Amino acid sequence: MPTKTKTRSLPEGKLDHHAINKFEDVPIRPTIEANGKIMEELFKDSSDIVMRDFEIENGPKALLCYVDGMVTTSAVDAAMKALMILEGDEFTVDQITEQTLPVAQASKIKFYKELLTNLLSGDSVLFVEGQDTAVCLGLRGGIRRSVAEPETETVVRGPREGFNEHLRTNTSLVRSKIKSPRLKMKSFVIGTETNTNVILTYMAGIANPKLLQEVEDRLNRIHIDGVLESGYIEEFIQDQGFSPFPQVQTTERPDTVAASLLEGRVAILVDGTPFALIAPFGFWQWLQASEDYYERFMVGTLLRWLRLFSLFVALFSPALYIAVSTYHPEMIPTNLLLSIAASREAIPFPAVVEALIMEIAFEALREAGVRLPRIVGQAVSILGALVVGQAAVQAGIVSAAMVIVVSMTGIASFTLPRYNAAIAIRMLRFPIMLLASVFGLLGIMIAAMVVVGHLAKLTTFGIPYLAPVTPVELSDMKDVMVRAPWWKMRRRPKYLTPDNLQRQRPQPE
Repeated sequence: MPTKTKTRSLPEGKLDHHAINKFEDVPIRPTIEANGKIMEELFKDSSDIVMRDFEIENGPKALLCYVDGMVTTSAVDAAMKALMILEGDEFTVDQITEQTLPVAQASKIKFYKELLTNLLSGDSVLFVEGQDTAVCLGLRGGIRRSVAEPETETVVRGPREGFNEHLRTNTSLVRSKIKSPRLKMKSFVIGTETNTNVILTYMAGIANPKLLQEVEDRLNRIHIDGVLESGYIEEFIQDQGFSPFPQVQTTERPDTVAASLLEGRVAILVDGTPFALIAPFGFWQWLQASEDYYERFMVGTLLRWLRLFSLFVALFSPALYIAVSTYHPEMIPTNLLLSIAASREAIPFPAVVEALIMEIAFEALREAGVRLPRIVGQAVSILGALVVGQAAVQAGIVSAAMVIVVSMTGIASFTLPRYNAAIAIRMLRFPIMLLASVFGLLGIMIAAMVVVGHLAKLTTFGIPYLAPVTPVELSDMKDVMVRAPWWKMRRRPKYLTPDNLQRQRPQPE
């Protein structure tokens, strides 16, 4: 039984900023006094680091260290009780790791670099007098957000569970979808200061080995002091950083990740964020939502065509209104032209200024709705748009027709299921409007050619962004602009996984 136990007070004073680097490659010392001094020097002014000394009767001294708030207190107490009932000759590192302790796992650590990584990830570390090896006790806990429905990807039909900020919860959600030993998860630690755990997950035998190697190489090339969200990783691994179009898909949905893995894509899960990354990600994934595959194929196809039409409306409708009303009024039916002219009679600004005023106001209201508390955010964005639009028309600043065009543009942009793709459309809308104001329909044609040319040139992990449309792969067209019935989609996309195409067994005659 223990003779004494006490908690150390860490010293205060100026921290040597090179202390961690100095001790990272240092092996564990065989004495509690030496290890205690190293820990005290490493964690000066760190009030959340708990160091508890205790001594076993007729046995050695020991020191237990953990981060307050990152462990389960009851689990720590249970582990302490289990350690205290050990006999003196049983209190060695080898015996402790072999004992049945109330911990998730117990492993040996020989160097401080590994010790610091485990300790600051939520594990507890036990030093034993006379032992040059420490014990890592899996006592991770603390407060975590429960699994809930994703806020950015809601569905009418489909699973309602989403990722949270805990990496192991997220990996378990993916594993629960794909119960196969072919589902692999490779671990990376990125960030010299944050030591963020990153998981690369894929289906062995399905994912293209070249794609897998390329993703691994890009992850290994990341050298930064900290990774706080998956957006850090996204910017480092994308093919062309200056393109406005996303080349990596983000999602909060485990079913979306699972479906992508089964197609031959890879996913990246980052500790501390609910947003997973999926690669490669091309243009046609902009139009796809997880719900397309849960509804009947006719519904999924209709929704994709609606989204494609909405994409063109969101991108070109303000520019088209500016070009036609300014340079090509003869293209408008007479009655409609007279109505537009009457509404613009008292407007002091040209159409392009009208459009810019309303678009900027609409984007500001949309941003305000996102940043404000959720209870009032939706009311501000909806009521604000109505009030501002009505007031602008009554004040003679903009015409009613322009309010309608901008409103339809905003609604169309909301139909895109990929938020990062919708942002790209919103950004491009403004330069296209300016081109239309200078060159008319010719400006819109120039903008369309530039956008299509850039999309055709763009790649995502070496795969053409517009695949399988360009280059043409007819066998992969069953899940692009249409969603074929499941019994027709017997093969995986050839441009993703050329070596393992079979997805369904042939139907018996």
